[in-house]
Amino acid sequence: MPYDPPPELASMSLAEIAEAVEQRKLPPVEQWSPEHSGDSEMRIAAGGRWYHADGEIKRQAMVRAFASLLMRDEEGQHWLVTPHQKLSIEVEDAAFVGTDIQRRSDALALRLNTDDLVIIGPDHPLTAEGDRDQPAIYVHARRGCRARLNRSTYAQLAELALGEGTEDWNVTSGGETYSLLPPR
Repeated sequence: MPYDPPPELASMSLAEIAEAVEQRKLPPVEQWSPEHSGDSEMRIAAGGRWYHADGEIKRQAMVRAFASLLMRDEEGQHWLVTPHQKLSIEVEDAAFVGTDIQRRSDALALRLNTDDLVIIGPDHPLTAEGDRDQPAIYVHARRGCRARLNRSTYAQLAELALGEGTEDWNVTSGGETYSLLPPR
């Protein structure tokens, strides 16, 4: 089945972004209770590249398909879940990478490295970790999995914060205020 990625985030309205989010139907992994569990021999590197048995998975369609089955449990373990099996997957940092961010009205929209779109807000909060010299910005993507903003996306977000006229490095989205600086 051919895959058409969504248009560039900069060309989409908030309504179009919300519609694209709504149209992305993910498998109901939360409802599945597979009896078999094991190790997938897969790894997601800190930069967002996917590997199986030390070989990189280069087909974006495969990465997107696997990502749709991904979840993270309360202990922090990531899993690929199907109706028949639950396989562990190693995640070095975050399961996804935020690759573009745009302000639309009172919301921030984020594109992930899997072409998924997320609207930052109460269901998808933004958190700052690390230290003030090297902050790491994360967004809750789905099913316990997080996305880490890459360097250029962090720079976009910092420009948005400065453009909002705040000197405290805060941004607002979906009625919530988020700091771009980790707590001291």
